[in-house]
Amino acid sequence: MCGRFAFTIPAEVLAETFGVSVPPVLEHRYNIAPTQQVFIVRDDADGRNLSNARWGLIPHWAKDISIGSKMINARAETVHEKPAFRQAIKARRCIVPAGGFFEWLARPNGKIPYYITMKDGSPLPMAGIWESWRSPEGAIVESCSILTTTANELMTPIHHRMPVILRSEEFDFWLDRTVTDPIKLKRLFPPYPAVLMASWPVSRLVNSPAHDSSDCIKPEPS
Repeated sequence: MCGRFAFTIPAEVLAETFGVSVPPVLEHRYNIAPTQQVFIVRDDADGRNLSNARWGLIPHWAKDISIGSKMINARAETVHEKPAFRQAIKARRCIVPAGGFFEWLARPNGKIPYYITMKDGSPLPMAGIWESWRSPEGAIVESCSILTTTANELMTPIHHRMPVILRSEEFDFWLDRTVTDPIKLKRLFPPYPAVLMASWPVSRLVNSPAHDSSDCIKPEPS
């Protein structure tokens, strides 16, 4: 799964990588937690845009917003079957840009958090889906979920799942709103090559969303 991630992408790199207009200054975030606002890249009627969404997808039929906290991830193998996700995977796909994500390794003395990122320092583009929900009071809330797949060789010792990470040449196909058959998307779901990624243990500060500083991603002795 993916339950916490960091956004450490400079504005100019975000714009160049995803082909979107961005604010001149983007605040780095080192410990993004479910229900918080995140950036998503999506294709709208006016082209590709950088938008904001609440992390934790709220189905359009939900009675209240709280269900979103249970919908932060969608399994790639079954996303097209689940009532909460099956419409979004057909028509509302997005990319959730990240610097890296966190996962916890169980050890006898407690869980150790690891930070997983790209070996070359490039952005880590996670496949996502989004939804629009109207509250009983009429407020519109846009939310998203991150797709997960089986772990690669780097992740296997830490956790059995990882985000679906897209290659740059796959962006157009993933975001193409004319592609509505989820089966055609399955070729994008294999785990990202482990040789292109890196991981290291980090401080337990990341266990609390209250901590949001670069200390959360600094290497710690294992």
